[in-house]
Amino acid sequence: MKYLLIATMFLSALVQGQPVLTFDKRFVESEDRWVAFQKGKDSTYMYGFIYIDAQAGLTLNYEGTFTISGTGTFIPHKQDSANFKVRLQPNQVRVAFIPEEKFRELQVSPVPEWLKYYKTDTASIERLYRWGYMYNGWNECVKALSYLEKAQTINPAHKGLTVELAFSYNCLQQYGKAISVLQDALKADPADAYSNKELIYAQIKSGRLNDAAESCKKAIARCPDKSYNGENCYNLLHSYYEKKDKANFYLWLPETKKWTASNAELTRSVKIMEDELAK
Repeated sequence: MKYLLIATMFLSALVQGQPVLTFDKRFVESEDRWVAFQKGKDSTYMYGFIYIDAQAGLTLNYEGTFTISGTGTFIPHKQDSANFKVRLQPNQVRVAFIPEEKFRELQVSPVPEWLKYYKTDTASIERLYRWGYMYNGWNECVKALSYLEKAQTINPAHKGLTVELAFSYNCLQQYGKAISVLQDALKADPADAYSNKELIYAQIKSGRLNDAAESCKKAIARCPDKSYNGENCYNLLHSYYEKKDKANFYLWLPETKKWTASNAELTRSVKIMEDELAK
């Protein structure tokens, strides 16, 4: 009897010690997943299903709370009223994926019945582009590219697609691919300021500074939108500074000062570089 009691206590300790929930996932990693939030002061966990609404973005369908028994069972406490939805911000809050073996205990299905209403056009170019655009905005460029490259196979000329592809490629340091798609895009619309900005960035990062300088001159001359000129010039100037290329640094210094004059932080940085090279 003594040995049975010890064995029972040992097994109970093992169950309680198992890491059922690991809070290491961000909202942007949790699309179409059942998640739990960190335990509250009353020892309950909030839980729900995260999905993406095409207009609202990341959304939580809140289900209620649950507690975990001494034996590891999830005990749900569902809210009385109809489920409500909460728009989520892509912040650093960490949630846990609820293990599939716990769905029955929580009385939920792996895929909620209502989710089908948000999955009516998953293969359309509009949806693929929209999801890629959102994931790029959350800096989840690998996931973004998985949608954007599918969209590209449907219609490479879809409005906005090229620059989103380029953003993903630059984010993933695939600068050659970014340059290729942007050069094609600029043939069709050479005055697009954002496409020019992404091209200059890719050329600088790939070490093609002469090309970047030419692209920067063209952007200044032909883009009605001047909002990226300061950033473009600064990035080019900084690259010359890092290479100790004084000739090109001083060549681009007046232009950079002109376009960064309204940005105190960049102005200070330019002054520091200028003073350092003057030593």
